Amino acid sequence: MIRLTIPSIEEDDLQAVCNILATGYLVQGPQVAAFEQAIAEYVGARYAIAVCNCTAALQLALLALDVGPGDKVAVTTYSWPATGNVIALCGAQPIFIDIDPVTYNMDPQALERILEQTSVKAIVPVHTFGGMADMRRICAVADRYGVPVVEDAACALGAELEGCRAGVWGIIGCFSFHPRKAITTGEGGMIVTNNDILARRLRILRNHGINPDAPDPDFIAPGYNLRLTEFQAALGLSQMKKVERIIKKRQALAAHYNKLLERSCLTSPRSLAGSRHVYQSYVALLPPEAVPHRSAIISALRQCGIEITIGTYHMPLTTYFRTLYGFQPGDFPITDEIAARSISLPLYETLQNEQQEHLIWTLIQEIEKHGSTSLNS
Repeated sequence: MIRLTIPSIEEDDLQAVCNILATGYLVQGPQVAAFEQAIAEYVGARYAIAVCNCTAALQLALLALDVGPGDKVAVTTYSWPATGNVIALCGAQPIFIDIDPVTYNMDPQALERILEQTSVKAIVPVHTFGGMADMRRICAVADRYGVPVVEDAACALGAELEGCRAGVWGIIGCFSFHPRKAITTGEGGMIVTNNDILARRLRILRNHGINPDAPDPDFIAPGYNLRLTEFQAALGLSQMKKVERIIKKRQALAAHYNKLLERSCLTSPRSLAGSRHVYQSYVALLPPEAVPHRSAIISALRQCGIEITIGTYHMPLTTYFRTLYGFQPGDFPITDEIAARSISLPLYETLQNEQQEHLIWTLIQEIEKHGSTSLNS
């Protein structure tokens, strides 16, 4: 089986976790603090706050900005549903923004058109699949309207635009350490910010409302229990030692995919000029005529021992948001096309070029069975 993903877990990672388990000191201690410092230094932020997953990170980020019932939050259309769910969980309304057809990320022009007519409390762009959104233009629009930006950088640890890393363009950035990401803690998330007040609010919200500055426990607000464990943080620290190695191998594998698809009927992913794409996933586009057969193509490859899947979700057309707000196909035409055509190919550090060649040949053969040609006209 050529799996969709395999985390880069090695002996040093296993030993790091075992060492912490042996101590019996398992929750919110020095390993978490060290992991927070490592991430802050890596992305160039003053503060990092570890939490149990990136969904929690995004929700706490919005709560720290006082997003609540009656508020509206501008958010990309194309993402894992958690990006939209956290807005709803705060009692706010997501205002969906269509995407750019090249990067699959929030379209700054579409954002500005919305802000011209709608007041929003925050803007949540996503660095989809590890490729940077156009944060230069998004932040410029946000500044003109005085709206804070929360980056959903779940897939984008190490991604850059003009030398500035994902997560520090906005007032808050949120990362994921799910097993499909470059480095993993199993589950886990991190919030980064340069704002003193927000960092303190986030620490209070994360840990039962405890005052993070008091020598003895003092509960100063209602808070959640969204802490990261010590053994997860130990794994994260071990993983951080190899993060650049993993990213560079993913980039090399993506470059090989690009070469294999040069004259095929599939469209390779592209990145923003001046950016560094870290390829959390390699998501290509099927030819339009293959769209009705995508599920059959995915199923056929899995039967051949090749695990592929869709890119991600058209959030406004998921049942919850479609039912609540009445969204229909055609409301977000770029997302309609990208979501229907996208297909995610296996990508992980130990994937071999020969495996890539085999799976691309198999994929193209299956597409041809459904009436598409292997070469572009």
